[in-house]
Amino acid sequence: MQNTSDSLSKKYNMEQCVHISAEGQKLNYCRRQLNPDLPGATSVLLFLHGAGERGDDNAKQLYHGAAEVISWCERNARKVLLLFPQCPEGQQWVNTPWGDLRHDLPEESESLKLALSLLEAEIQKVQADRSRIYISGISMGGYGTWDAISRYPELFAAAFPVCGGADTAQAPKLINLPILTFHGDSDTVVPTSRTREMVEALKRAGSHHITYHEVPDCGHDSWFTAFRDDTSWEWLFSQKK
Repeated sequence: MQNTSDSLSKKYNMEQCVHISAEGQKLNYCRRQLNPDLPGATSVLLFLHGAGERGDDNAKQLYHGAAEVISWCERNARKVLLLFPQCPEGQQWVNTPWGDLRHDLPEESESLKLALSLLEAEIQKVQADRSRIYISGISMGGYGTWDAISRYPELFAAAFPVCGGADTAQAPKLINLPILTFHGDSDTVVPTSRTREMVEALKRAGSHHITYHEVPDCGHDSWFTAFRDDTSWEWLFSQKK
């Protein structure tokens, strides 16, 4: 019987890699370059998985999101590099409890630092188009997406966080960044108010680039609606700095 690592990586034709930082720290990740022979520079998507996909198998992080984004990019002939880092067990992209009703931006987690170090290394490796760098994530990775853009808003062309949470005090930094976000109206894992309040904070700060979809009766799993809607990917990959 195939193990998870073999089956998922082969299913999505992903390379299983290890990023080693300048300080010698390691982070597992999967990568795939789609349509590399097309003309023009490559865009890049960094995807941050949820808590259930943590580990060291370098594959579970492909459970959500990989199928949908690969399918869309193949059907629409997009030249893109997909990066799926895996957060180790016991660590988080953002060191804050998911059930809390608010949080202040904490010290950047080691896992997120490594994911962004990995992103920069891959941008340089493929000579990517720096005007088309994207980030998305679900649940714990939704928190990670909000956290990353709050720290480095100038790095990304657009963000697609799903059922995450953010420090609303960071909203003024993000008023010029296109953001598409989803959350379930009955989420009992990450309170729906986390996204509602960040959306309102962005609007108060003057953003005209925030789009929010609240999904009815889906519990925590709003990513199914978000990722199966082709218009989500069309929106994301059409953004450019």
